[in-house]
Amino acid sequence: MSTTTIRIDGELKARVAAAAQRAGKTPHGFIIDAIAQTVEQAELNEDFHRIADERWAKLLASGKTVPWDEMRSFLGAKARGGSPARPKPRKPTR
Repeated sequence: MSTTTIRIDGELKARVAAAAQRAGKTPHGFIIDAIAQTVEQAELNEDFHRIADERWAKLLASGKTVPWDEMRSFLGAKARGGSPARPKPRKPTR
């Protein structure tokens, strides 16, 4: 395991120590957890944007989509435990 040094001002250091104590952790453990959570969130955000970009490219390539009112009805029925037919993607009409 390697060592990394960070410099934080006294006020933040005191806040970290207080928050760590309330969480029942050492300041070191609290900081490690905070870094791990931030990295995990950044990775999730990257995945989200990658998937969104892929879906947007697919939509642009096909020109087909599902109107929101149909998707909303489909999702509502699924949430109520139903087995509705999936709406069919199609090119939007203007």
